Formats: sequence, structure tokens, C-alpha cells
Amino acid sequence: MCGRYAASRSAGELAGLFGVEKRDPAEELAPDWNVAPTKQVYAVLDRPLKDSGDPRPVRQLRTLRWGLVPSWAKSPDVGVKMINARAETVHEKPSYRRPFAARRCLLPADGYYEWVTGAAERQEEEKGRRKRPRKQPYFVTPADGSVMAMAGLYEFWRDRTLPEDHPQAWWATCAVITTEAQSEPFAGAGEGGPRSLADIHPRMPLVLTPDRWDAWLDPARTDAEDVRGLLVPPPAGTMRAYPVRSEVSNVRNNGPELLEELDAPEAGTLF
Repeated sequence: MCGRYAASRSAGELAGLFGVEKRDPAEELAPDWNVAPTKQVYAVLDRPLKDSGDPRPVRQLRTLRWGLVPSWAKSPDVGVKMINARAETVHEKPSYRRPFAARRCLLPADGYYEWVTGAAERQEEEKGRRKRPRKQPYFVTPADGSVMAMAGLYEFWRDRTLPEDHPQAWWATCAVITTEAQSEPFAGAGEGGPRSLADIHPRMPLVLTPDRWDAWLDPARTDAEDVRGLLVPPPAGTMRAYPVRSEVSNVRNNGPELLEELDAPEAGTLF
């Protein structure tokens, strides 16, 4: 799954990387090294400009709330549980199939965090002892330092308790599409620790390479099987993972120090 990531690039930098034509300075976000569900996040999407009268899709940088709320939901509270959509079933699930058809986006990130339980702790757990396992956080990021573009979906939800012109009458929300984690060794994998992303967690965000960005964002591309063909993870070896401080486990901690690479997993969390 993907439940936490880092996104520190500025709106201006993202606009250049993704060829953005339209962004609202009022929606600019501060760098965030501990992005958690329900936060506002940057999303790149192709959509006609509202009230422009021009049907041509325009590449936009928007801010969306992480946790997709289906248009038919009775309450936005469901979004807390809908931060991820599985690539294998996203085209058929009632909550995701409509946005999958025409409301797709890219969610830019520096990388994502995942937690792995240490071997000693897993053994204690398997023996039935009630010792809460300590989990070592890892940061997974492109090996070349480039932006990580996670495949995402977005949706609009109308709060019928508020008038149409109320600033909170409409919610714009999103979800990250996930896939099976790669089982091949990641770049720089060493001895004595996880060697593949699958060793850390069985799921990972579906990261799209730049050659698929335009097709993924094209709202005119609505055939489900055609779009599913775009859901291809990056080549093996293009990602790397390394242990980071356990402070990232607390969403109140936020700063570039969370991305600092540790020489080895923290004590008590050896893989």
C-alpha cells in the first residue's frame, strides 16, 4: 500500500517537469516530508478550464485532498479509507471505475515510506507473544533522484448541505493506485537487509515513467482495457530503498531530516 510519502518540490519546479500550463498561486503548498492521508497534495491533470468555453484539455497543477470520496457518497468520511486503489481491480470497483475512465492524475513525490518488521520481532509475533513489533521505516525513491510520478485518480464530491457558491461545497479528492511490489533487487541493495521492494512490503505505488504520462492523463482515453495497458511499473533497478529514522512514524514530525539515510536499521528492528 502507500500510506505516507514525501513531496518537497515547489509548484514552479513541478510545472516545469510536467509541462503544466495552468496553476493557481493561491493553491501553492509548502514542502512536505511526511504527507499523510487527508492532507492536501499536488496533482497533475489534464482537464478543460472551468467556464472557459474551450473543450481542449489543459495541463494543470491542482491541490487535492488525499482520500478519494466517490461522487455518490453520503459523507466525505469514507475518503479516509480510500487512499489506495489496486491496479488489478481499479477498473471494476464502483468507487474507482468512473474516475479511472476519465479522471486520472499524476501525484508527484520525492518517494514513499514503508515499514518492515524486524526478524526478531516477527519471531516473537509468530510465537503468539503479545509484544508489539517494532517496524523499521524505509524510504523508496527513484535511484537517479528524479521526480516520482504515482498514478492516481481524482473525483469531485458535492456537499448538499451547503449552497453551491460556498467555498467548501465541492471537495476534490484523490487516491494512489498501487501494484505488486517488485521482487527484483533494487538499486544499491546490500547484504543483511531487504534486497527487493517486495521484501519490505508486498504492495507499492504504481510509478509511471515519463513516456506514459501524456497517455495516462488524456481524458479522451476512456477504454478501460486500453488504459489498463498503461499501468506498467518502472523497470527493475530504477528504484532504491534505504532505512530512515523512526520519527517519520509520527505525522507531526516533518522536515528534510526524515529523508536522511541511516547506515543500518535502528536497533531492535534488524531485518
